[in-house]
Amino acid sequence: MPDPVLYFSLFTGPPSYTVLSCFINKGENSMYNAYRTLIEDIAIAINGEYSAIQCYEILAQLAPNEKSRNQILEIRQDEINHYQAFTAIYTQLTGQQPTPELIEECPTAYLSGLKYSIEDEQKAVDFYLDIADQTQDLYIKETFKRAAADEQNHAVWFLYFLTRGQARS
Repeated sequence: MPDPVLYFSLFTGPPSYTVLSCFINKGENSMYNAYRTLIEDIAIAINGEYSAIQCYEILAQLAPNEKSRNQILEIRQDEINHYQAFTAIYTQLTGQQPTPELIEECPTAYLSGLKYSIEDEQKAVDFYLDIADQTQDLYIKETFKRAAADEQNHAVWFLYFLTRGQARS
């Protein structure tokens, strides 16, 4: 088998960023895209945001007061913004719209929903920072770093609601 050949392609397009794709020809007319993992991770992130949007709608309805409900709806709006940003990146990289899927069911009790959300947000922080580290593309890197910071903030809010709710129990 001949040695693999490395190919690079440069893509420039809205929203004002450039993507450098690396392809490795492994012979027999097969091409392996080195950004395959990045694209798959972005698709997973889209599904996570889609699931969080649905979950936080339920959690807001379960909130014990208007202040908590409004904060959860604000967090939900952040998740919508992340979903839209990640979808735009995915579409730009693949030329296709993603098909989001619910990947997790949200608990239907308020306190268990808060516990679930804290853990989910913390996992998202690590995952988004990993995605940011995978790419040299500054737009993608900064979008995921910002989302990671938002997710950390969300976890703090959910922890606040949980400790406040348990103190009252």
